[in-house]
Amino acid sequence: MYATSCATNPEILSRETSSSEMLVDSFGRFHNYLRISLTERCNLRCQYCMPAEGVELTPNSELLSHDEIIRIANIFVTSGVDKIRLTGGEPTIRKDIEDICLHLSGLKGLKTLAMTTNGIVLSKKLPKLKECGLNALNISLDTLVPAKFEFMTRRKGHSKVMESIDAAVELGYNPVKVNCVIMRGMNDDEICNFVELTRHKPINRQNYKGVERLQDHPTDTAKNFRIDGHVGTISFITSMTEHFCAGCNRLRLLADGNFKVCLFGPSEVSLREPIRAGVDDAGLKEIIGAAVKRKKAKHAGMFDIAKTANRPMIHIGG
Repeated sequence: MYATSCATNPEILSRETSSSEMLVDSFGRFHNYLRISLTERCNLRCQYCMPAEGVELTPNSELLSHDEIIRIANIFVTSGVDKIRLTGGEPTIRKDIEDICLHLSGLKGLKTLAMTTNGIVLSKKLPKLKECGLNALNISLDTLVPAKFEFMTRRKGHSKVMESIDAAVELGYNPVKVNCVIMRGMNDDEICNFVELTRHKPINRQNYKGVERLQDHPTDTAKNFRIDGHVGTISFITSMTEHFCAGCNRLRLLADGNFKVCLFGPSEVSLREPIRAGVDDAGLKEIIGAAVKRKKAKHAGMFDIAKTANRPMIHIGG
């Protein structure tokens, strides 16, 4: 259903043999990890993410359809991508999320289908999502205090997120990764409380002895640690103070079909427009490959990034 429309063309077949070159940038980095934003909508209004009134959303007609998402994902997977993460906005509020997971998980060569979610509606949907092939999970939670949760997100729902974390553990996700954005004066006093979550649950999050530094994969964004007696682990991401650009293997597909090679860079190229103009898979690969080749060695420094024109994170999808 999603095979290239030019598969019988000898010229295209010859390109297929070296299709992985599409994912190699000019610095030799091979990109096998694609993050796909499914929607710009979210059911929370986290203070560090967007204003209380929300942000201007892209019209639905300009967002990628189910078939367009699967077609683009298939191009990436047949070229060497073996991990896809679904993001948003909040991906679980997309009505066809289960069907998208089912088709993505069926792509030959894909090893990991992950999702980053705020967990508000996850607990009820997770059994079906797991059946449809979702095999890795990150749940965002910035505080363990219900009242503070409501203040930070401008919405109720702390208990629902905790239910989703427990549901994920019960369904066998291991680890269940809990993402926490630490903010000075807001939730930095809860770090040890988050660490306590890892004691009896396989959750990934100096009052603790026996802290062991774990071996990180070259493409890991996090520095990983284990504490004696704890089932889970803790990790720290320091993308500004200690960037990990040299091992970056990530690419991003935004909900509106724009392709982004660096989270912190403003450069984007549309894949939706050429698709709707009738460009075939070979043409899309040329567009993708050219964008990957233009990827810079590293992103700008912290203060330069603040001055760079970039879209809101809710549009990018993280």
